[in-house]
Amino acid sequence: MSDFDPANFASADPAQFASYVKSASKSDLDAMLEGPHRKAILDEIFGRFPKQFRADRAGSTNAVIHWTVTGGPSGGDKYELVIADGGCTLSSSADAEPKLAVTTGGVDFLQLVTGNANPMMMAMTGKLKIKGDMGLAANLANLFDLPKG
Repeated sequence: MSDFDPANFASADPAQFASYVKSASKSDLDAMLEGPHRKAILDEIFGRFPKQFRADRAGSTNAVIHWTVTGGPSGGDKYELVIADGGCTLSSSADAEPKLAVTTGGVDFLQLVTGNANPMMMAMTGKLKIKGDMGLAANLANLFDLPKG
């Protein structure tokens, strides 16, 4: 992970970052998320979700999805994605009633969104907690053009 600078995460290509996550140790990823760039990295990842949204695969999906990434100085970071009318937006607050709530640790989240983890195995082992619409949860990866690690 020595060739990755968290301060420059915003300029990292998603596939390039997926490669970093794949080759990094858990302790390297933990250190990155415990450092001063945690919020900026998570904000950037969630900010990319609307651009990676696949409206052609969403059909009539309308849903509010709450994400909680545990750990960090505040105990966890919360994000709200809203899928409606063929689009996806990142809400500035997590106030709407969610159709799906997803909770995971920081390293597990990075591995998940970079294609370096199996969501089904994560759920079965308790690393990924899902509450709400299980059909939506199962289809979530299909709705976004995420990098493959």
